[in-house]
Amino acid sequence: MTAQPASPLATRRGKLLLLLLCAVQFLDVVDSSIMNVALPSIRRDLHFSAQDLQWVLSGYLVTYGGLLLLGGRAGDLLGRRRLLVAGTVLFAACSLAGGLATSAGMLVSARLAQGAGAALMAPAGLSILTTTFNSGNDRSKALGAWSAISGLAAAAGVFLGGVLSQGPGWRWVLFVNLPACALILAGAFRLVPGGRPATRAAGFDFPGAVLATGGMLLLIYSLVRAPEQGWGSAAAIGELSTAGVLLAAFTATELRRRDPLFPFSIFRVKGLAASDAVQMIAFAAFVSVFYFLTLYMQNVIGFSPIRSGSAYLPVTAGIIVAAGISSRLFARTGTRPVIVAGALTAAAGVWYLSRIPVHGTYPRTLLPGLLIMAFGVGAVLVSVTTAANAGVPEDKAGLAAGLLNASQQLGTALGLAIFSAIASARTTALLSAHATPQQALTAGFHRALLACAIFLLAAAAIALRAANSRGEPAARPVVTTVAREQVPAPEPAD
Repeated sequence: MTAQPASPLATRRGKLLLLLLCAVQFLDVVDSSIMNVALPSIRRDLHFSAQDLQWVLSGYLVTYGGLLLLGGRAGDLLGRRRLLVAGTVLFAACSLAGGLATSAGMLVSARLAQGAGAALMAPAGLSILTTTFNSGNDRSKALGAWSAISGLAAAAGVFLGGVLSQGPGWRWVLFVNLPACALILAGAFRLVPGGRPATRAAGFDFPGAVLATGGMLLLIYSLVRAPEQGWGSAAAIGELSTAGVLLAAFTATELRRRDPLFPFSIFRVKGLAASDAVQMIAFAAFVSVFYFLTLYMQNVIGFSPIRSGSAYLPVTAGIIVAAGISSRLFARTGTRPVIVAGALTAAAGVWYLSRIPVHGTYPRTLLPGLLIMAFGVGAVLVSVTTAANAGVPEDKAGLAAGLLNASQQLGTALGLAIFSAIASARTTALLSAHATPQQALTAGFHRALLACAIFLLAAAAIALRAANSRGEPAARPVVTTVAREQVPAPEPAD
């Protein structure tokens, strides 16, 4: 009788590897929100214009989201540890350059390059996780931890940014990344096997790489700029149309190639497209709720930056609890019912938040809705991640990870663009009717948050088409004798 292989999570090495990969995801996601509270200090010190200041945040989002597909597939072709190490080194160098910035241009350039580093790190980390922890129980626990970290980082970034910017100064919002990157690099060389990838990189699809990268970069860039330019402006229409043409050309190129950068056959995996769509829509709502509530707390009810950040601490706890409970439910119900129930719960919480008054209080106005939303979002994040990786062959794990992360970043850009336009239109109309600034702002937030709740209801409907995984391992690729020789032997467990 053949002995069952040891569970990676039962070993010290496996637990440390999971901790390392969760740290990678936390670092990448937290840096998309940690700068928010520091913006007033940055504007004063580096003499930013009001128009250019948004690029401290948007620069990171554009390159992070725009390069994720390329980063995910490059990990499959070139080696996941190589991409993780290269991305971490770039991320650390740009964090140092940004912290030392003496001009607005230097900081924005550092943030653009920092996003590129994150686009290499994130899909490499997730694909290492899904190919290492591939037994049912280990897979559910590992993906549960990774997903909880994503939501935790999004909520914790605002708090950490407030503490650091009002303490040692805004530059430490970037400098704090350096010791984290050093630990990740040490862990990568110690814990992640560095063997050659199973997929050959010969005949690399450069036309596909250029078209995919250009199309995604321009799409997210145009979404970020659309609220400022106006959705009906010639510039916005031209940018979005050009992005569409590039992505259509990318699709046509990939369908003709024998060795495509992006094998569209991955969408034959049942429920993959629906899971990625749910991720995109849920993050469009989730991140936007943080954005509007932070503005409400600081500009309407007068919270300080640290107090505004601290308001999200219960959200982090709710996400962790919900993720832990949800990962245990998979073996009984599968992921689909958990996604649907989580999205409906989150929608209820956001609907409650959409009723915020001008003279609100945290315990009554915000806390109940935040907790309800947190439990729903925690369930959605962990179950969507599991569903989106169910049945994906190991040689396409990086591509699947890149798709999931790209859906997250595209959703963030799309949500902020759409909901900001909704809020701005309502606020502008009320200001023209001589409402007070607080009344006009709050009414705009009402409309935007209600739209966020509707998006979450749509996510629940789409989730009915997602995979109903119970944490099954990834599908094995068809391996020839030559390919089998390329796969490194697994390292012995500690």
